[in-house]
Amino acid sequence: MDDRPQIAIVGAGLIGRAWAYVFARGGLTVRAWDPDAAVRDDLDAQMQAMVREAGGPADLTGRIRAVATLEEALVGAALAQENGPERAETKRELYTRMDAIADRETVLASSSSAIPASVFSSGLPGADRCLVAHPVNPPHLVPVVELCPSSETAPATMDRAEAIYRAVGQVPVRLTCEVEGFVLNRLQAVLLAESLRLVQDGVCTVQGLDDTIKHGLGRRWAFMGPLETISLNAPEGVADYMRRYGPTLARLADDSARGEAFNDSAAHIVAVAFPDTATPAAVRARTAWRDGELAALDAHLRSRASKD
Repeated sequence: MDDRPQIAIVGAGLIGRAWAYVFARGGLTVRAWDPDAAVRDDLDAQMQAMVREAGGPADLTGRIRAVATLEEALVGAALAQENGPERAETKRELYTRMDAIADRETVLASSSSAIPASVFSSGLPGADRCLVAHPVNPPHLVPVVELCPSSETAPATMDRAEAIYRAVGQVPVRLTCEVEGFVLNRLQAVLLAESLRLVQDGVCTVQGLDDTIKHGLGRRWAFMGPLETISLNAPEGVADYMRRYGPTLARLADDSARGEAFNDSAAHIVAVAFPDTATPAAVRARTAWRDGELAALDAHLRSRASKD
């Protein structure tokens, strides 16, 4: 009998399949359910394609099985990764069902990118075992996962979730409370706003802006974060950095773009700069290229980490 921990995938679309890949790659067994029978029937073929594209182990798909009911997916699961539609009422209905069906020890984690856990779990008998586990798309190639509790989430739930994600090679970031956008999207919003304003104001081109990140900040950010970066950018560490550069950076931050930067004019400027993403088919093709580059980068960074 297979005694590896069981994971339930609830919703087997793009993100759900990527999570199935993550858990199976980490040696766990996965049962995946989706309300759409066509999605369930196509799961094995989709997983085999992901293995070919991302270079996963040959036996990975053997650890993943599509099941016909939510009950079958949840039975005996250590963790359920929910990937349903990003609608509050849908998630509330789904978590009410999951909470009634799943074993009391099962962690119920949502891949939601915007809906806080309190919206779909508040008042449920098992609200203490619910949280958001927000991935970056695609989670099988970008390992960070933000663990965001509600005020009712038990610390033991956070501990169990963190241990499971870390064991399968993800990088869990544990938040202490609910905050809109979590951490990653709040950071992304600020960077995008200023990027769009600089381009709209003609300070630089779209290509110039992207090159600044790709060949500048992004080079460092691939292996260290911005706070470690500033601790190395002055001879005497971060306090020295704040003395030298803090006043200038404070002025720039106070002058930075806000929500008005997200507008149709900015969208047009960016769209013109990327004509190879003008149709859904073109977007899919470019996404496949992106995922190939991410797979190569992920393999490189994991090999470097194994030598540390």
